Amino acid sequence: MDKKIVLLGPPGSGKGTQTERLCAELKLTKISTGDLLREAVRNNTPLGVKAKGYMDAGRLVPNELVVDLVKEKIKCVEGGVILDGFPRSLEQAELLDRFAKVDLAVDIEVNEDNLVRRLTLRRTCRSCNAVYHLEFNPPKVESICDKCGGELFQRSDDTERTVRERLKVYKEQTLPLTKYYSKKGILRKVDGEGDIGTVYQRVLKAIKG
Repeated sequence: MDKKIVLLGPPGSGKGTQTERLCAELKLTKISTGDLLREAVRNNTPLGVKAKGYMDAGRLVPNELVVDLVKEKIKCVEGGVILDGFPRSLEQAELLDRFAKVDLAVDIEVNEDNLVRRLTLRRTCRSCNAVYHLEFNPPKVESICDKCGGELFQRSDDTERTVRERLKVYKEQTLPLTKYYSKKGILRKVDGEGDIGTVYQRVLKAIKG
């Protein structure tokens, strides 16, 4: 599939999980700004050096720098791509349009209370960073990682207060993107309630039309 797809949805909507499945089935390349930043910093590239300066100072990496990383990656990719976690704002979307034509934007919609439930029940391994969910994907032994035996903990950004604040920020900054792509006629809304497999089939249907 030779399309450029933007996957939208609030924290906890399952974008990352759906992206992995879509990439495997449709032979798409995942482009995640978080991954790109970590890779650039690790490889000490010119953009990575600049990004590290902001990150070490506890400051947000500027839009222009993030967009340059995405632009650089898209140039190297053959075939379709799926953008996970980017763009996050109208400014980023407009900058993206200057060098790449987005074919489709898929918005995964989930009730806010359900998002809070999903995220506050998430647990992460201190040793290998494996992620579990106490309801949907619990560890075999309580508080112990199946993979490495490490201790599972709740991340500070997975507490209810923090989750609701993250959702508020999402609504303010990222939700306007749905209007932006709707005006372009390329937005597809998907019901994100239900199990992973059910939601995946809905996302797949939206992409394939």
